[in-house]
Amino acid sequence: MVLSGADIVVKTLIEQGCDTVFGYPGGQIINVYDSLYKYSNEINHVLTAHEQGAAHAADGYARTTGKVGVVISTSGPGATNLVTGIATAYLDSVPLVAICGNVPTTQIGTDSFQEIDITGVTLPITKHNYFVGSVEHLADTIREAFKLAKSGRPGPILIDIPKDVQIAKCEYTPEPPVEADQPLAAKDVRIKEAAEYINMSKRPYIYFGGGLITSGAQDEMLCLAEKIDAPIGCSLMGLSGIPTQHPRFLGMQGMHGHYASSMAMHHADLIISLGVRFNDRVTGNRAKFAAGAKIIHIDVDGSELSKNVNAVCGLRGDVKLTLEKLLPLITENKKSNWNDTINLFKKEESDYIDNRDGLTPRRAILTLNKYLGDNTAVATDVGQHQMWSAQNLCFKKARRFVSSGGLGTMGYGLGAAIGAAFGTKERSVLVTGDGSFGMCLNELATAVSYNVPLVILIMNNGVLGMVRQWQTLFFDKHYSNTVLNRKTDFVALARAFGADGEAVSDTKALDEALKRAFDYNGVYVIDCAIDKDEFVLPMLPPGGSMDDIIVKVGD
Repeated sequence: MVLSGADIVVKTLIEQGCDTVFGYPGGQIINVYDSLYKYSNEINHVLTAHEQGAAHAADGYARTTGKVGVVISTSGPGATNLVTGIATAYLDSVPLVAICGNVPTTQIGTDSFQEIDITGVTLPITKHNYFVGSVEHLADTIREAFKLAKSGRPGPILIDIPKDVQIAKCEYTPEPPVEADQPLAAKDVRIKEAAEYINMSKRPYIYFGGGLITSGAQDEMLCLAEKIDAPIGCSLMGLSGIPTQHPRFLGMQGMHGHYASSMAMHHADLIISLGVRFNDRVTGNRAKFAAGAKIIHIDVDGSELSKNVNAVCGLRGDVKLTLEKLLPLITENKKSNWNDTINLFKKEESDYIDNRDGLTPRRAILTLNKYLGDNTAVATDVGQHQMWSAQNLCFKKARRFVSSGGLGTMGYGLGAAIGAAFGTKERSVLVTGDGSFGMCLNELATAVSYNVPLVILIMNNGVLGMVRQWQTLFFDKHYSNTVLNRKTDFVALARAFGADGEAVSDTKALDEALKRAFDYNGVYVIDCAIDKDEFVLPMLPPGGSMDDIIVKVGD
């Protein structure tokens, strides 16, 4: 059949199994929006308040479903407003396709109205991007974009489509949805070498990240842990990968990780890392990081192997397939001495845990846990509340923790929570801070307009908490521009947008507010008062090692 380029865009998205897209229209993408109108019975478009919110929503949708998220914008500022969302997806390996309109090809390079070289702008933050110069290439370009986005290490792809290409017509032939490239296990010789190191280990520690979730290798990892009697920790991106209450799981490791998890890694003689990268928040001072441990690193992206820390055995391959081949080579071995040490770390951690009465950050998150269903997705923004959430949230199902790890994007959470609700088709939760929430709270309009079932917990301390914590500890309490002194009434604001909400200042009131929020049909905002001097602990000082860990105020 002969279709316009705009129709080809929408028909190809439908062909690829895309049921929901997020975006914002404009002059240079209006033809695609006309096609979205024509095919609205086959594909749902969610109109956000801002293109950045649309990108974060597509990201949250992708993280919770494992499918490719799609965001659509016009040219110029519409396209550049996507950049933060694309970069967020890139740093966290999220499969995303961003489709932008542009000025007609005859006007490219003339600085015409709302022209921007968006492929040039996004080149460093995409797996690949395309400028489509001919309508005949359009359908295959979109198919290739979907394939690239979900193959190997997932990531964002951008497609820039000039207006005349959207208008032009050509033959369109539907095709089946593209499949990701066939994953491959690491080479047998490397697997055999890894098995030898594992079988010799006395103090193994298994460390996983988002790549384990992408690969679906949870069962294989747990089988390995049972065979070698090893504790398990994870990165921020690995949270929800296995049930939080699993007896071998010590929690998140790193700068603000659980004490027992970080100390177990520090004292291990072998770190088996699965689909994770060793960034600075994990290692601290790399010269002192896990000095007594050898590292086995399995990752689908070979460029991550020995990039930040040296691995004695780097295995490039799919985590699940590689573990399947590795497991038969592993000797079952109980390690009572190592487990005694782990239990000691757990005991030390329990001595440091904040068990104070009152509305502390930890008690706020534990209270929230009471209302989370097995399928509830929790999104966060970035800051102290993100770390309190990472330390204390309880998950039973993978892909239910949605947070910006690599880029650390304040303002990410509300859009992501909206996308998560569309992805899971259930109520989602946003845990945010007053600083982060202020950046993109315009997306309340989106959530209310679509009657998204959403609970928003604002941990409101009146300051930019994480930066202020650093200023307290490392900058002689020079509180430069971290005290917000804002008069914003978040409950009144919520109601102005058409949501509902309430302010709370004690644990009982929070508990009652959360019950009302989870029973509410729509968006419910809880403004939760938190003391400005609350810290996220433990904390590894920047550039420090585990020997410098701060576990209580005054250390």
